[in-house]
Amino acid sequence: MTDRHAPFQHTPVMTYEQLLEKVRYEGAYPTREKAEEAVRLVLAGLGRQMTGDERVELASRLPFEAARILTAQIPDTQPLTGWAFVKDLATRSDATLGTTRWDTGSVLCAIAALAGPDLLTRILHQLPSGYALLFGRADLTPAS
Repeated sequence: MTDRHAPFQHTPVMTYEQLLEKVRYEGAYPTREKAEEAVRLVLAGLGRQMTGDERVELASRLPFEAARILTAQIPDTQPLTGWAFVKDLATRSDATLGTTRWDTGSVLCAIAALAGPDLLTRILHQLPSGYALLFGRADLTPAS
């Protein structure tokens, strides 16, 4: 039996280097440095979008360095839709929308694996529309 009010404790199952290698492989990046640029960009952006328990729980499942990138961000007062999120990252990185969409998917799919299905579902319920595909999930929400 678990106490739902007990502090959440979780040891990340992956090191930061392993996360970078996973992103490098999945995103077909030529170097570790390119993968790390993508990880830093996308995690910082995600940190600006997430709040509450889901943010804390996701950070606890990430390697320390990745969690620090996520939690160092102050959440925006106006959450962005998935597409606006990609456009914002493209502007911040001075990259094309196509490249940024690739980076975002490569990183968020790795993050989804670390989050697990239950936490990812809660994260997607917290975020505005358009993030499911970025995390590698089908977006089954009916259009308004």
